[in-house]
Amino acid sequence: MDRIPILRMGHFLLVTIQTDLYDRLALELEADLVQMVNKTNAKGVLIDISALSIVDSFMGRIIGNIASMCKILDAETIVTGMQPAVAITLIELGLDLKGVHTALNVERGMAILQAKIREQSDISEETDDEDDDDYPDTERFESSDT
Repeated sequence: MDRIPILRMGHFLLVTIQTDLYDRLALELEADLVQMVNKTNAKGVLIDISALSIVDSFMGRIIGNIASMCKILDAETIVTGMQPAVAITLIELGLDLKGVHTALNVERGMAILQAKIREQSDISEETDDEDDDDYPDTERFESSDT
């Protein structure tokens, strides 16, 4: 049985699609990837489609679905290596892939993911600091084993 490998790289998952996807394989990739994001608590997913010369409307929808599902699971999705003909085809089919970020290559995609994760981390830290300011008259006590 064919499967598209999903590699873990730190907080990210990397999927390199090297073959044209038929419908069943695309659906399996969607399910596998979402399960893997949940299982690993991945913060980003990078899908490299540089080897694909054709992406049909079904595959375009699958990519959009993956990005939406990953976003719900708190992971960003970047699609890399899109050929110009693929981009033209997707637009002609009316698929604008809202919520799907793109990059020219894997290296640039990883840089974008890392920047997004840093940005989210900074926002999270700011929110934590603001929560501390909500109760200015209270003191923090740490337990000590004395």
